[in-house]
Amino acid sequence: MKDLSYKNKKLVFSKTDISSVAKKFKTPFFLYSEEVLTKNYETFSDGAKAAGLIDPLVCFAMKSNPNRELVKILAKLGSGADIVSVGELKRALGAGIPAKKIVFSGVGKTAEEIKFALKKEIYSFNVESIEELELINHLAKKSKKKARICFRLNPVVKPKTHKFISTGNKTHKFGILEKDVLDSLKNKSLWTHSRLVGLSVHIGSQLLDLRATGQAIKRLSEIALKTNIPLEFLDVGGGLGVDYHPDESKSLPQISEYMNLVHKHLQQHFYSKTDLRPRVVFEPGRRIVAKAGIFVMSVLRNKVSENNHFLIVDGGMNDFMRPAIYGAYHGLMPVKEAKNEVRCHVVGPICETTDCFASDRPLPKLKAGDHLVLADTGAYGYSMGSNYNLRGRPLELLAKKNKELKVVNKPQKYEELL
Repeated sequence: MKDLSYKNKKLVFSKTDISSVAKKFKTPFFLYSEEVLTKNYETFSDGAKAAGLIDPLVCFAMKSNPNRELVKILAKLGSGADIVSVGELKRALGAGIPAKKIVFSGVGKTAEEIKFALKKEIYSFNVESIEELELINHLAKKSKKKARICFRLNPVVKPKTHKFISTGNKTHKFGILEKDVLDSLKNKSLWTHSRLVGLSVHIGSQLLDLRATGQAIKRLSEIALKTNIPLEFLDVGGGLGVDYHPDESKSLPQISEYMNLVHKHLQQHFYSKTDLRPRVVFEPGRRIVAKAGIFVMSVLRNKVSENNHFLIVDGGMNDFMRPAIYGAYHGLMPVKEAKNEVRCHVVGPICETTDCFASDRPLPKLKAGDHLVLADTGAYGYSMGSNYNLRGRPLELLAKKNKELKVVNKPQKYEELL
């Protein structure tokens, strides 16, 4: 991670000296970089334009990190939002993202959420079942609105990723099969107050192999043509991965490679067969924000059980869940550069064996009070956190471009816990 590196033996994150921040603020805390976030968004957006994709709309996946300051930055850059709850919708609108740039995904939209989204006139409902479409059409009629509908297709592909974050096969709860999509278009009662404006696919997260992505876009294109409807957009979803592990950097798809693949398959399977030119919508989250954040912890103590060396830190799985849930790898770097001398199990204070950030990881000898950084934690960090063991949520800081350090969310006090 080139934005996280040692300079004069001190760990620096996008020009911010982490040790100086750790002296001012109590650990654990998340630290985000406006500079890295901006760079990642612009690389993605500019890449879509450079590949010749039509009027691309980048809808940031709010679930990856709904931090209000980060979303405000993205809004100013022109981002839209991919949301899955009314809370995320309100956060996006409050941060300055226009309703006309918001797509509403998710299998469990409630009537209250749908009514609120109809009132705000969002860009589209990414519909994931026929019963959902029935409800949206009914509520749109009562509200005297015309709902903009995008079917989320289930393309029946198997992406190469963790089974818990794969979403593109018929055994998954997400999306609608081709037959159900095409049959629904024949049922006029479903469309009295709804209009099909787009089709989408999203096959999973942390995608490093693009073969299934290509297959999904092919299926999206084929079914779009079968609808015989002049669609306004084709939504190719998100999920593009990042290189958490050093070995993943070898297979990490570059933005240009990804965008060229999207263009190639749309051209071959859709544009070459019709005069229609719908815009392209994206739903990236991790690729935009993962490397724009780090998690800073303090060492509490060492514990040795025969040949097992435990490094106990003050951050826990309630703060950052990915290693506990997925066995995910994240880099660990002490704020002071030193030679690796011991292999450690880096564990937190939570009463679960799975509360472990790394097993048998080579690290320098660290003592109580030393600071340790968990890398690439900007995505699915704070947003997936909890109050397990009645622990308060951690501090969130933003390093702005002008080098100002802004407190975004203060550490949660016991009195604030439910």
